Amino acid sequence: MNINARIALTCLVMLLSSGLDSRAQEESFRFDMGVGLGMAGYLGDLNESNPYRHPGFTGDLALRYRPDTRWAFRSVLALSSLSGNSADLASELPDNAVYSFKSTVVELSERVEFNFFSFGIGETYKHLRRWSPYLALGAGVAIATCQGSTHAAFTIPMGVGVKYKVGPKLTAGIEFSMTKAFSDHFDGDIADLYHIKSSFIKNTDWYSRLAVSLSYEFGLRCPTCHYYD
Repeated sequence: MNINARIALTCLVMLLSSGLDSRAQEESFRFDMGVGLGMAGYLGDLNESNPYRHPGFTGDLALRYRPDTRWAFRSVLALSSLSGNSADLASELPDNAVYSFKSTVVELSERVEFNFFSFGIGETYKHLRRWSPYLALGAGVAIATCQGSTHAAFTIPMGVGVKYKVGPKLTAGIEFSMTKAFSDHFDGDIADLYHIKSSFIKNTDWYSRLAVSLSYEFGLRCPTCHYYD
């Protein structure tokens, strides 16, 4: 192969690679699936201030459906470990009682996300951004196992986060969330430590998650129907 043929072949390969990369940058997807890892914390009878005084592990699997660039619907299956100790309380308990617990919480929730910016890459006519802060709100059910007892409850997860598109099919993110559990037994059978009755809504447990995530996108949108998202 002479020098001219080599140059022509090199130019053709570069042109095709450029075209394929450009096409990949313009592709948009409706779904993503990912994993998240981080730390979990607890607020309740045995911890009234800092949820990460006794940090635990948290991990999740998530499936997200994105009808457009601003909204998303996410299904999350999360596992978290929580713990607390009455020695951290500022005041003493009646009879100088001391309590501690460790529990494992499994939660399945459905959440709605709102992106502050039109999120994505490519499709320049939509003025997309590679990153966006977002808010999340949802509802779910969780099961907590603690010291031989198991309790189930409805939950309301609330979160704020930032997501960033690493590439056409990869998105990284970080999220902080607080979840209200409609149960006072996620810390075991500990309740009314001061022997003062209060409403059920007020006297329920919370847990928090701070996690980083990585997700893979799939489900290609119509690449030519620009009038339809």
